Parts: sequence; structure tokens; C-alpha cells
Amino acid sequence: MTPIILLEQLAEFIKEKTKDIKLQVRVKKDSSEEKERAAEVHKMNLPTKEDEIQRIPYILLQFLMGKDEKQENEPDESNCKIRIVVSTYSENGELGSYDVLNVLLRIRSELQKVGVIGGHFVLKKPLEYIVYPDNKPPYHFGEMITNWSIPVIQREVDL
Repeated sequence: MTPIILLEQLAEFIKEKTKDIKLQVRVKKDSSEEKERAAEVHKMNLPTKEDEIQRIPYILLQFLMGKDEKQENEPDESNCKIRIVVSTYSENGELGSYDVLNVLLRIRSELQKVGVIGGHFVLKKPLEYIVYPDNKPPYHFGEMITNWSIPVIQREVDL
């Protein structure tokens, strides 16, 4: 359950910290749809395959892996990796990639400011991020890999 709780709390945190970044939305001709909005935040996957393009801009949080370990003379440790994918839309290749970088840097700075999410999940280094260099307008993507120390599940029965 712990990585699920981390995903939920991280989604709320990122949604709050990026809500003021207005990004372009693809609008059909003669449509009254909004032309800009904050990125939607999703966990694990988007609702449908078509949403990979239709719901842009979005931020997607994906659990990659977890690891429980114990080093000699050290307490038990539990960690996990969360991938943060950012997607934006812009016919202008420079602006679209810049928007991706802007969102990634906002998330990075806000995470580093607090260092802890939900009182239990501690951000660990390294913190890696990239704007994909081979993006083709109008869709632009980048990602960040975050490492987290998560609470260890304690055995309830002594052996």
C-alpha cells in the first residue's frame, strides 16, 4: 500500500504546485474549448490509449520499482522510484520543449524545498530529469525519475 499512498499524495502535491502554469491545449477550429489550462495529473496510466495525445497537457506519475533491503549493522530500508512524465502541446517546437522544462523545473524545485511528502516519504538523490531531444511538434515530452525512502513494513510476529 505504501507506494500507492505516495502516488496519491504526490499527485495532489504536484497538482497544487503546478496549477498556475497555463499550457496550450489543442483546440479544434470553430470550437469554444479553452485554449490554455493547467496540466492534468494522472497516476500510473491515462484512461485510454487515445488520451496520450487527446489529454495533453498532462503529468503522469508512474511507479517504476520498489526495493526492500537490509545492510549489515543497518536498519531495514525500503525505497521506490517514481517516474514523472510531462507532456505539452505547441506548434512552436521551441515553446513546447520550453514548457516541458518549465514544468519539470517547477516540480523539481518544489520537491527539493519540502524534501518530504505526506510526512513519511523522503525524497532521495539522485533526481534525474530530461526533455526528450527528439520531440516533434506539436507534442513535447520529458520526464523526471525520483527516488523515495518509504516506511518499512514491520513484522507483527516475532520468530
